[in-house]
Amino acid sequence: MTKILQVCKLIVWDECTMTHKRSLEALDRALKDLRDNQNIFGGAMILLSGDFRQTLPVSPRSTVADELNACQKSSNLWRYVKTIQLTTNMRVFLQQDETANVFAKQLLNIGNNKVEVDSTTGFIRIPTDFCHITDSKEELIHRVFSDIAQQLNNHNWLGERAILAARNILVDVDDLNEKIQKFIPGQLFSFKSVDNVMNQDDVVNYPTEFLNSLELPGLPPHNLQLKVGSIVIMLRNINQPRLCNGTRLAVKKVMNNVIEATIIKGKYKEEDVLIPRILMIPTDLPFDFKRLQFPIRLAFAMTINKSQGQSLEVCGINLEFPCFAHGRSMDVQLYVACLRVGKPSSLFIYAPEKKTKNIVYQKALN
Repeated sequence: MTKILQVCKLIVWDECTMTHKRSLEALDRALKDLRDNQNIFGGAMILLSGDFRQTLPVSPRSTVADELNACQKSSNLWRYVKTIQLTTNMRVFLQQDETANVFAKQLLNIGNNKVEVDSTTGFIRIPTDFCHITDSKEELIHRVFSDIAQQLNNHNWLGERAILAARNILVDVDDLNEKIQKFIPGQLFSFKSVDNVMNQDDVVNYPTEFLNSLELPGLPPHNLQLKVGSIVIMLRNINQPRLCNGTRLAVKKVMNNVIEATIIKGKYKEEDVLIPRILMIPTDLPFDFKRLQFPIRLAFAMTINKSQGQSLEVCGINLEFPCFAHGRSMDVQLYVACLRVGKPSSLFIYAPEKKTKNIVYQKALN
């Protein structure tokens, strides 16, 4: 890797807006050292690709000011960046749909916070011509996964649709996944993780029952319930680039210590892979804890952040609970979610009273 970085002429960094500014500064220092060149990035050209209307760096338990400070525009390197604007929404352009142009303009209005906001509640009203608005979560599930029992072997159909929600908790993503999985015929398999604290002095303070109850971001559930045909998403890089964090798969065969699954999206689509149980150690806890489990979770529904970078033919969005978590606003999630599709007929939204929050950090766009 060192030799590659010493001789390369161009480095492309996709979705750069999601990364902390310190990552960019670390790359700058590393390239100066490796290339023995004190020019910016060691004289290599860096192409940063991304959209500041989308998800900014995720800073746990942070304020808006913390997120803006972590943004790459706050880096002392940003003054050397030459900005080139792209003007065509390719998801919309490829649809060749008359309604798609209006849809693209409405998306930009949401991303730029140019939608009329109710001054008393802070909510916006979703335009009726922007998408299909459903009256309940059950209707949302039916519209997106209407024929799932008959389409289990159609990986094109399964891979091109998902429901997005703000949070990975029981009332959002997990609840939707359980309801959708019930429509799949066949036996339900249950896989329970083995959870342990790494410091034996903590065993008394953190019993096994407590560890089993922990549901943490980026970690599979203690009780993973699957059926043959279920859609899952990888939570770790196991075999790059084939099996990476974010890869969506359909469960093909279930065994005690390994799961056989078929990749349903991307370059390696239709390839069968084996997924073993692995040890996973979360880093955002006050104690050291490890979980032995399959590094997957159900993905009929997923979080909005997890969906960034994916294109879908049919997308549902559950806005039953506004895009807020840990007492702070989740940046521009409505725009990120709606951007997954290219035409209004493919977008289904459930929002109580057809209203929701639209959080935009204007300083990140300026």
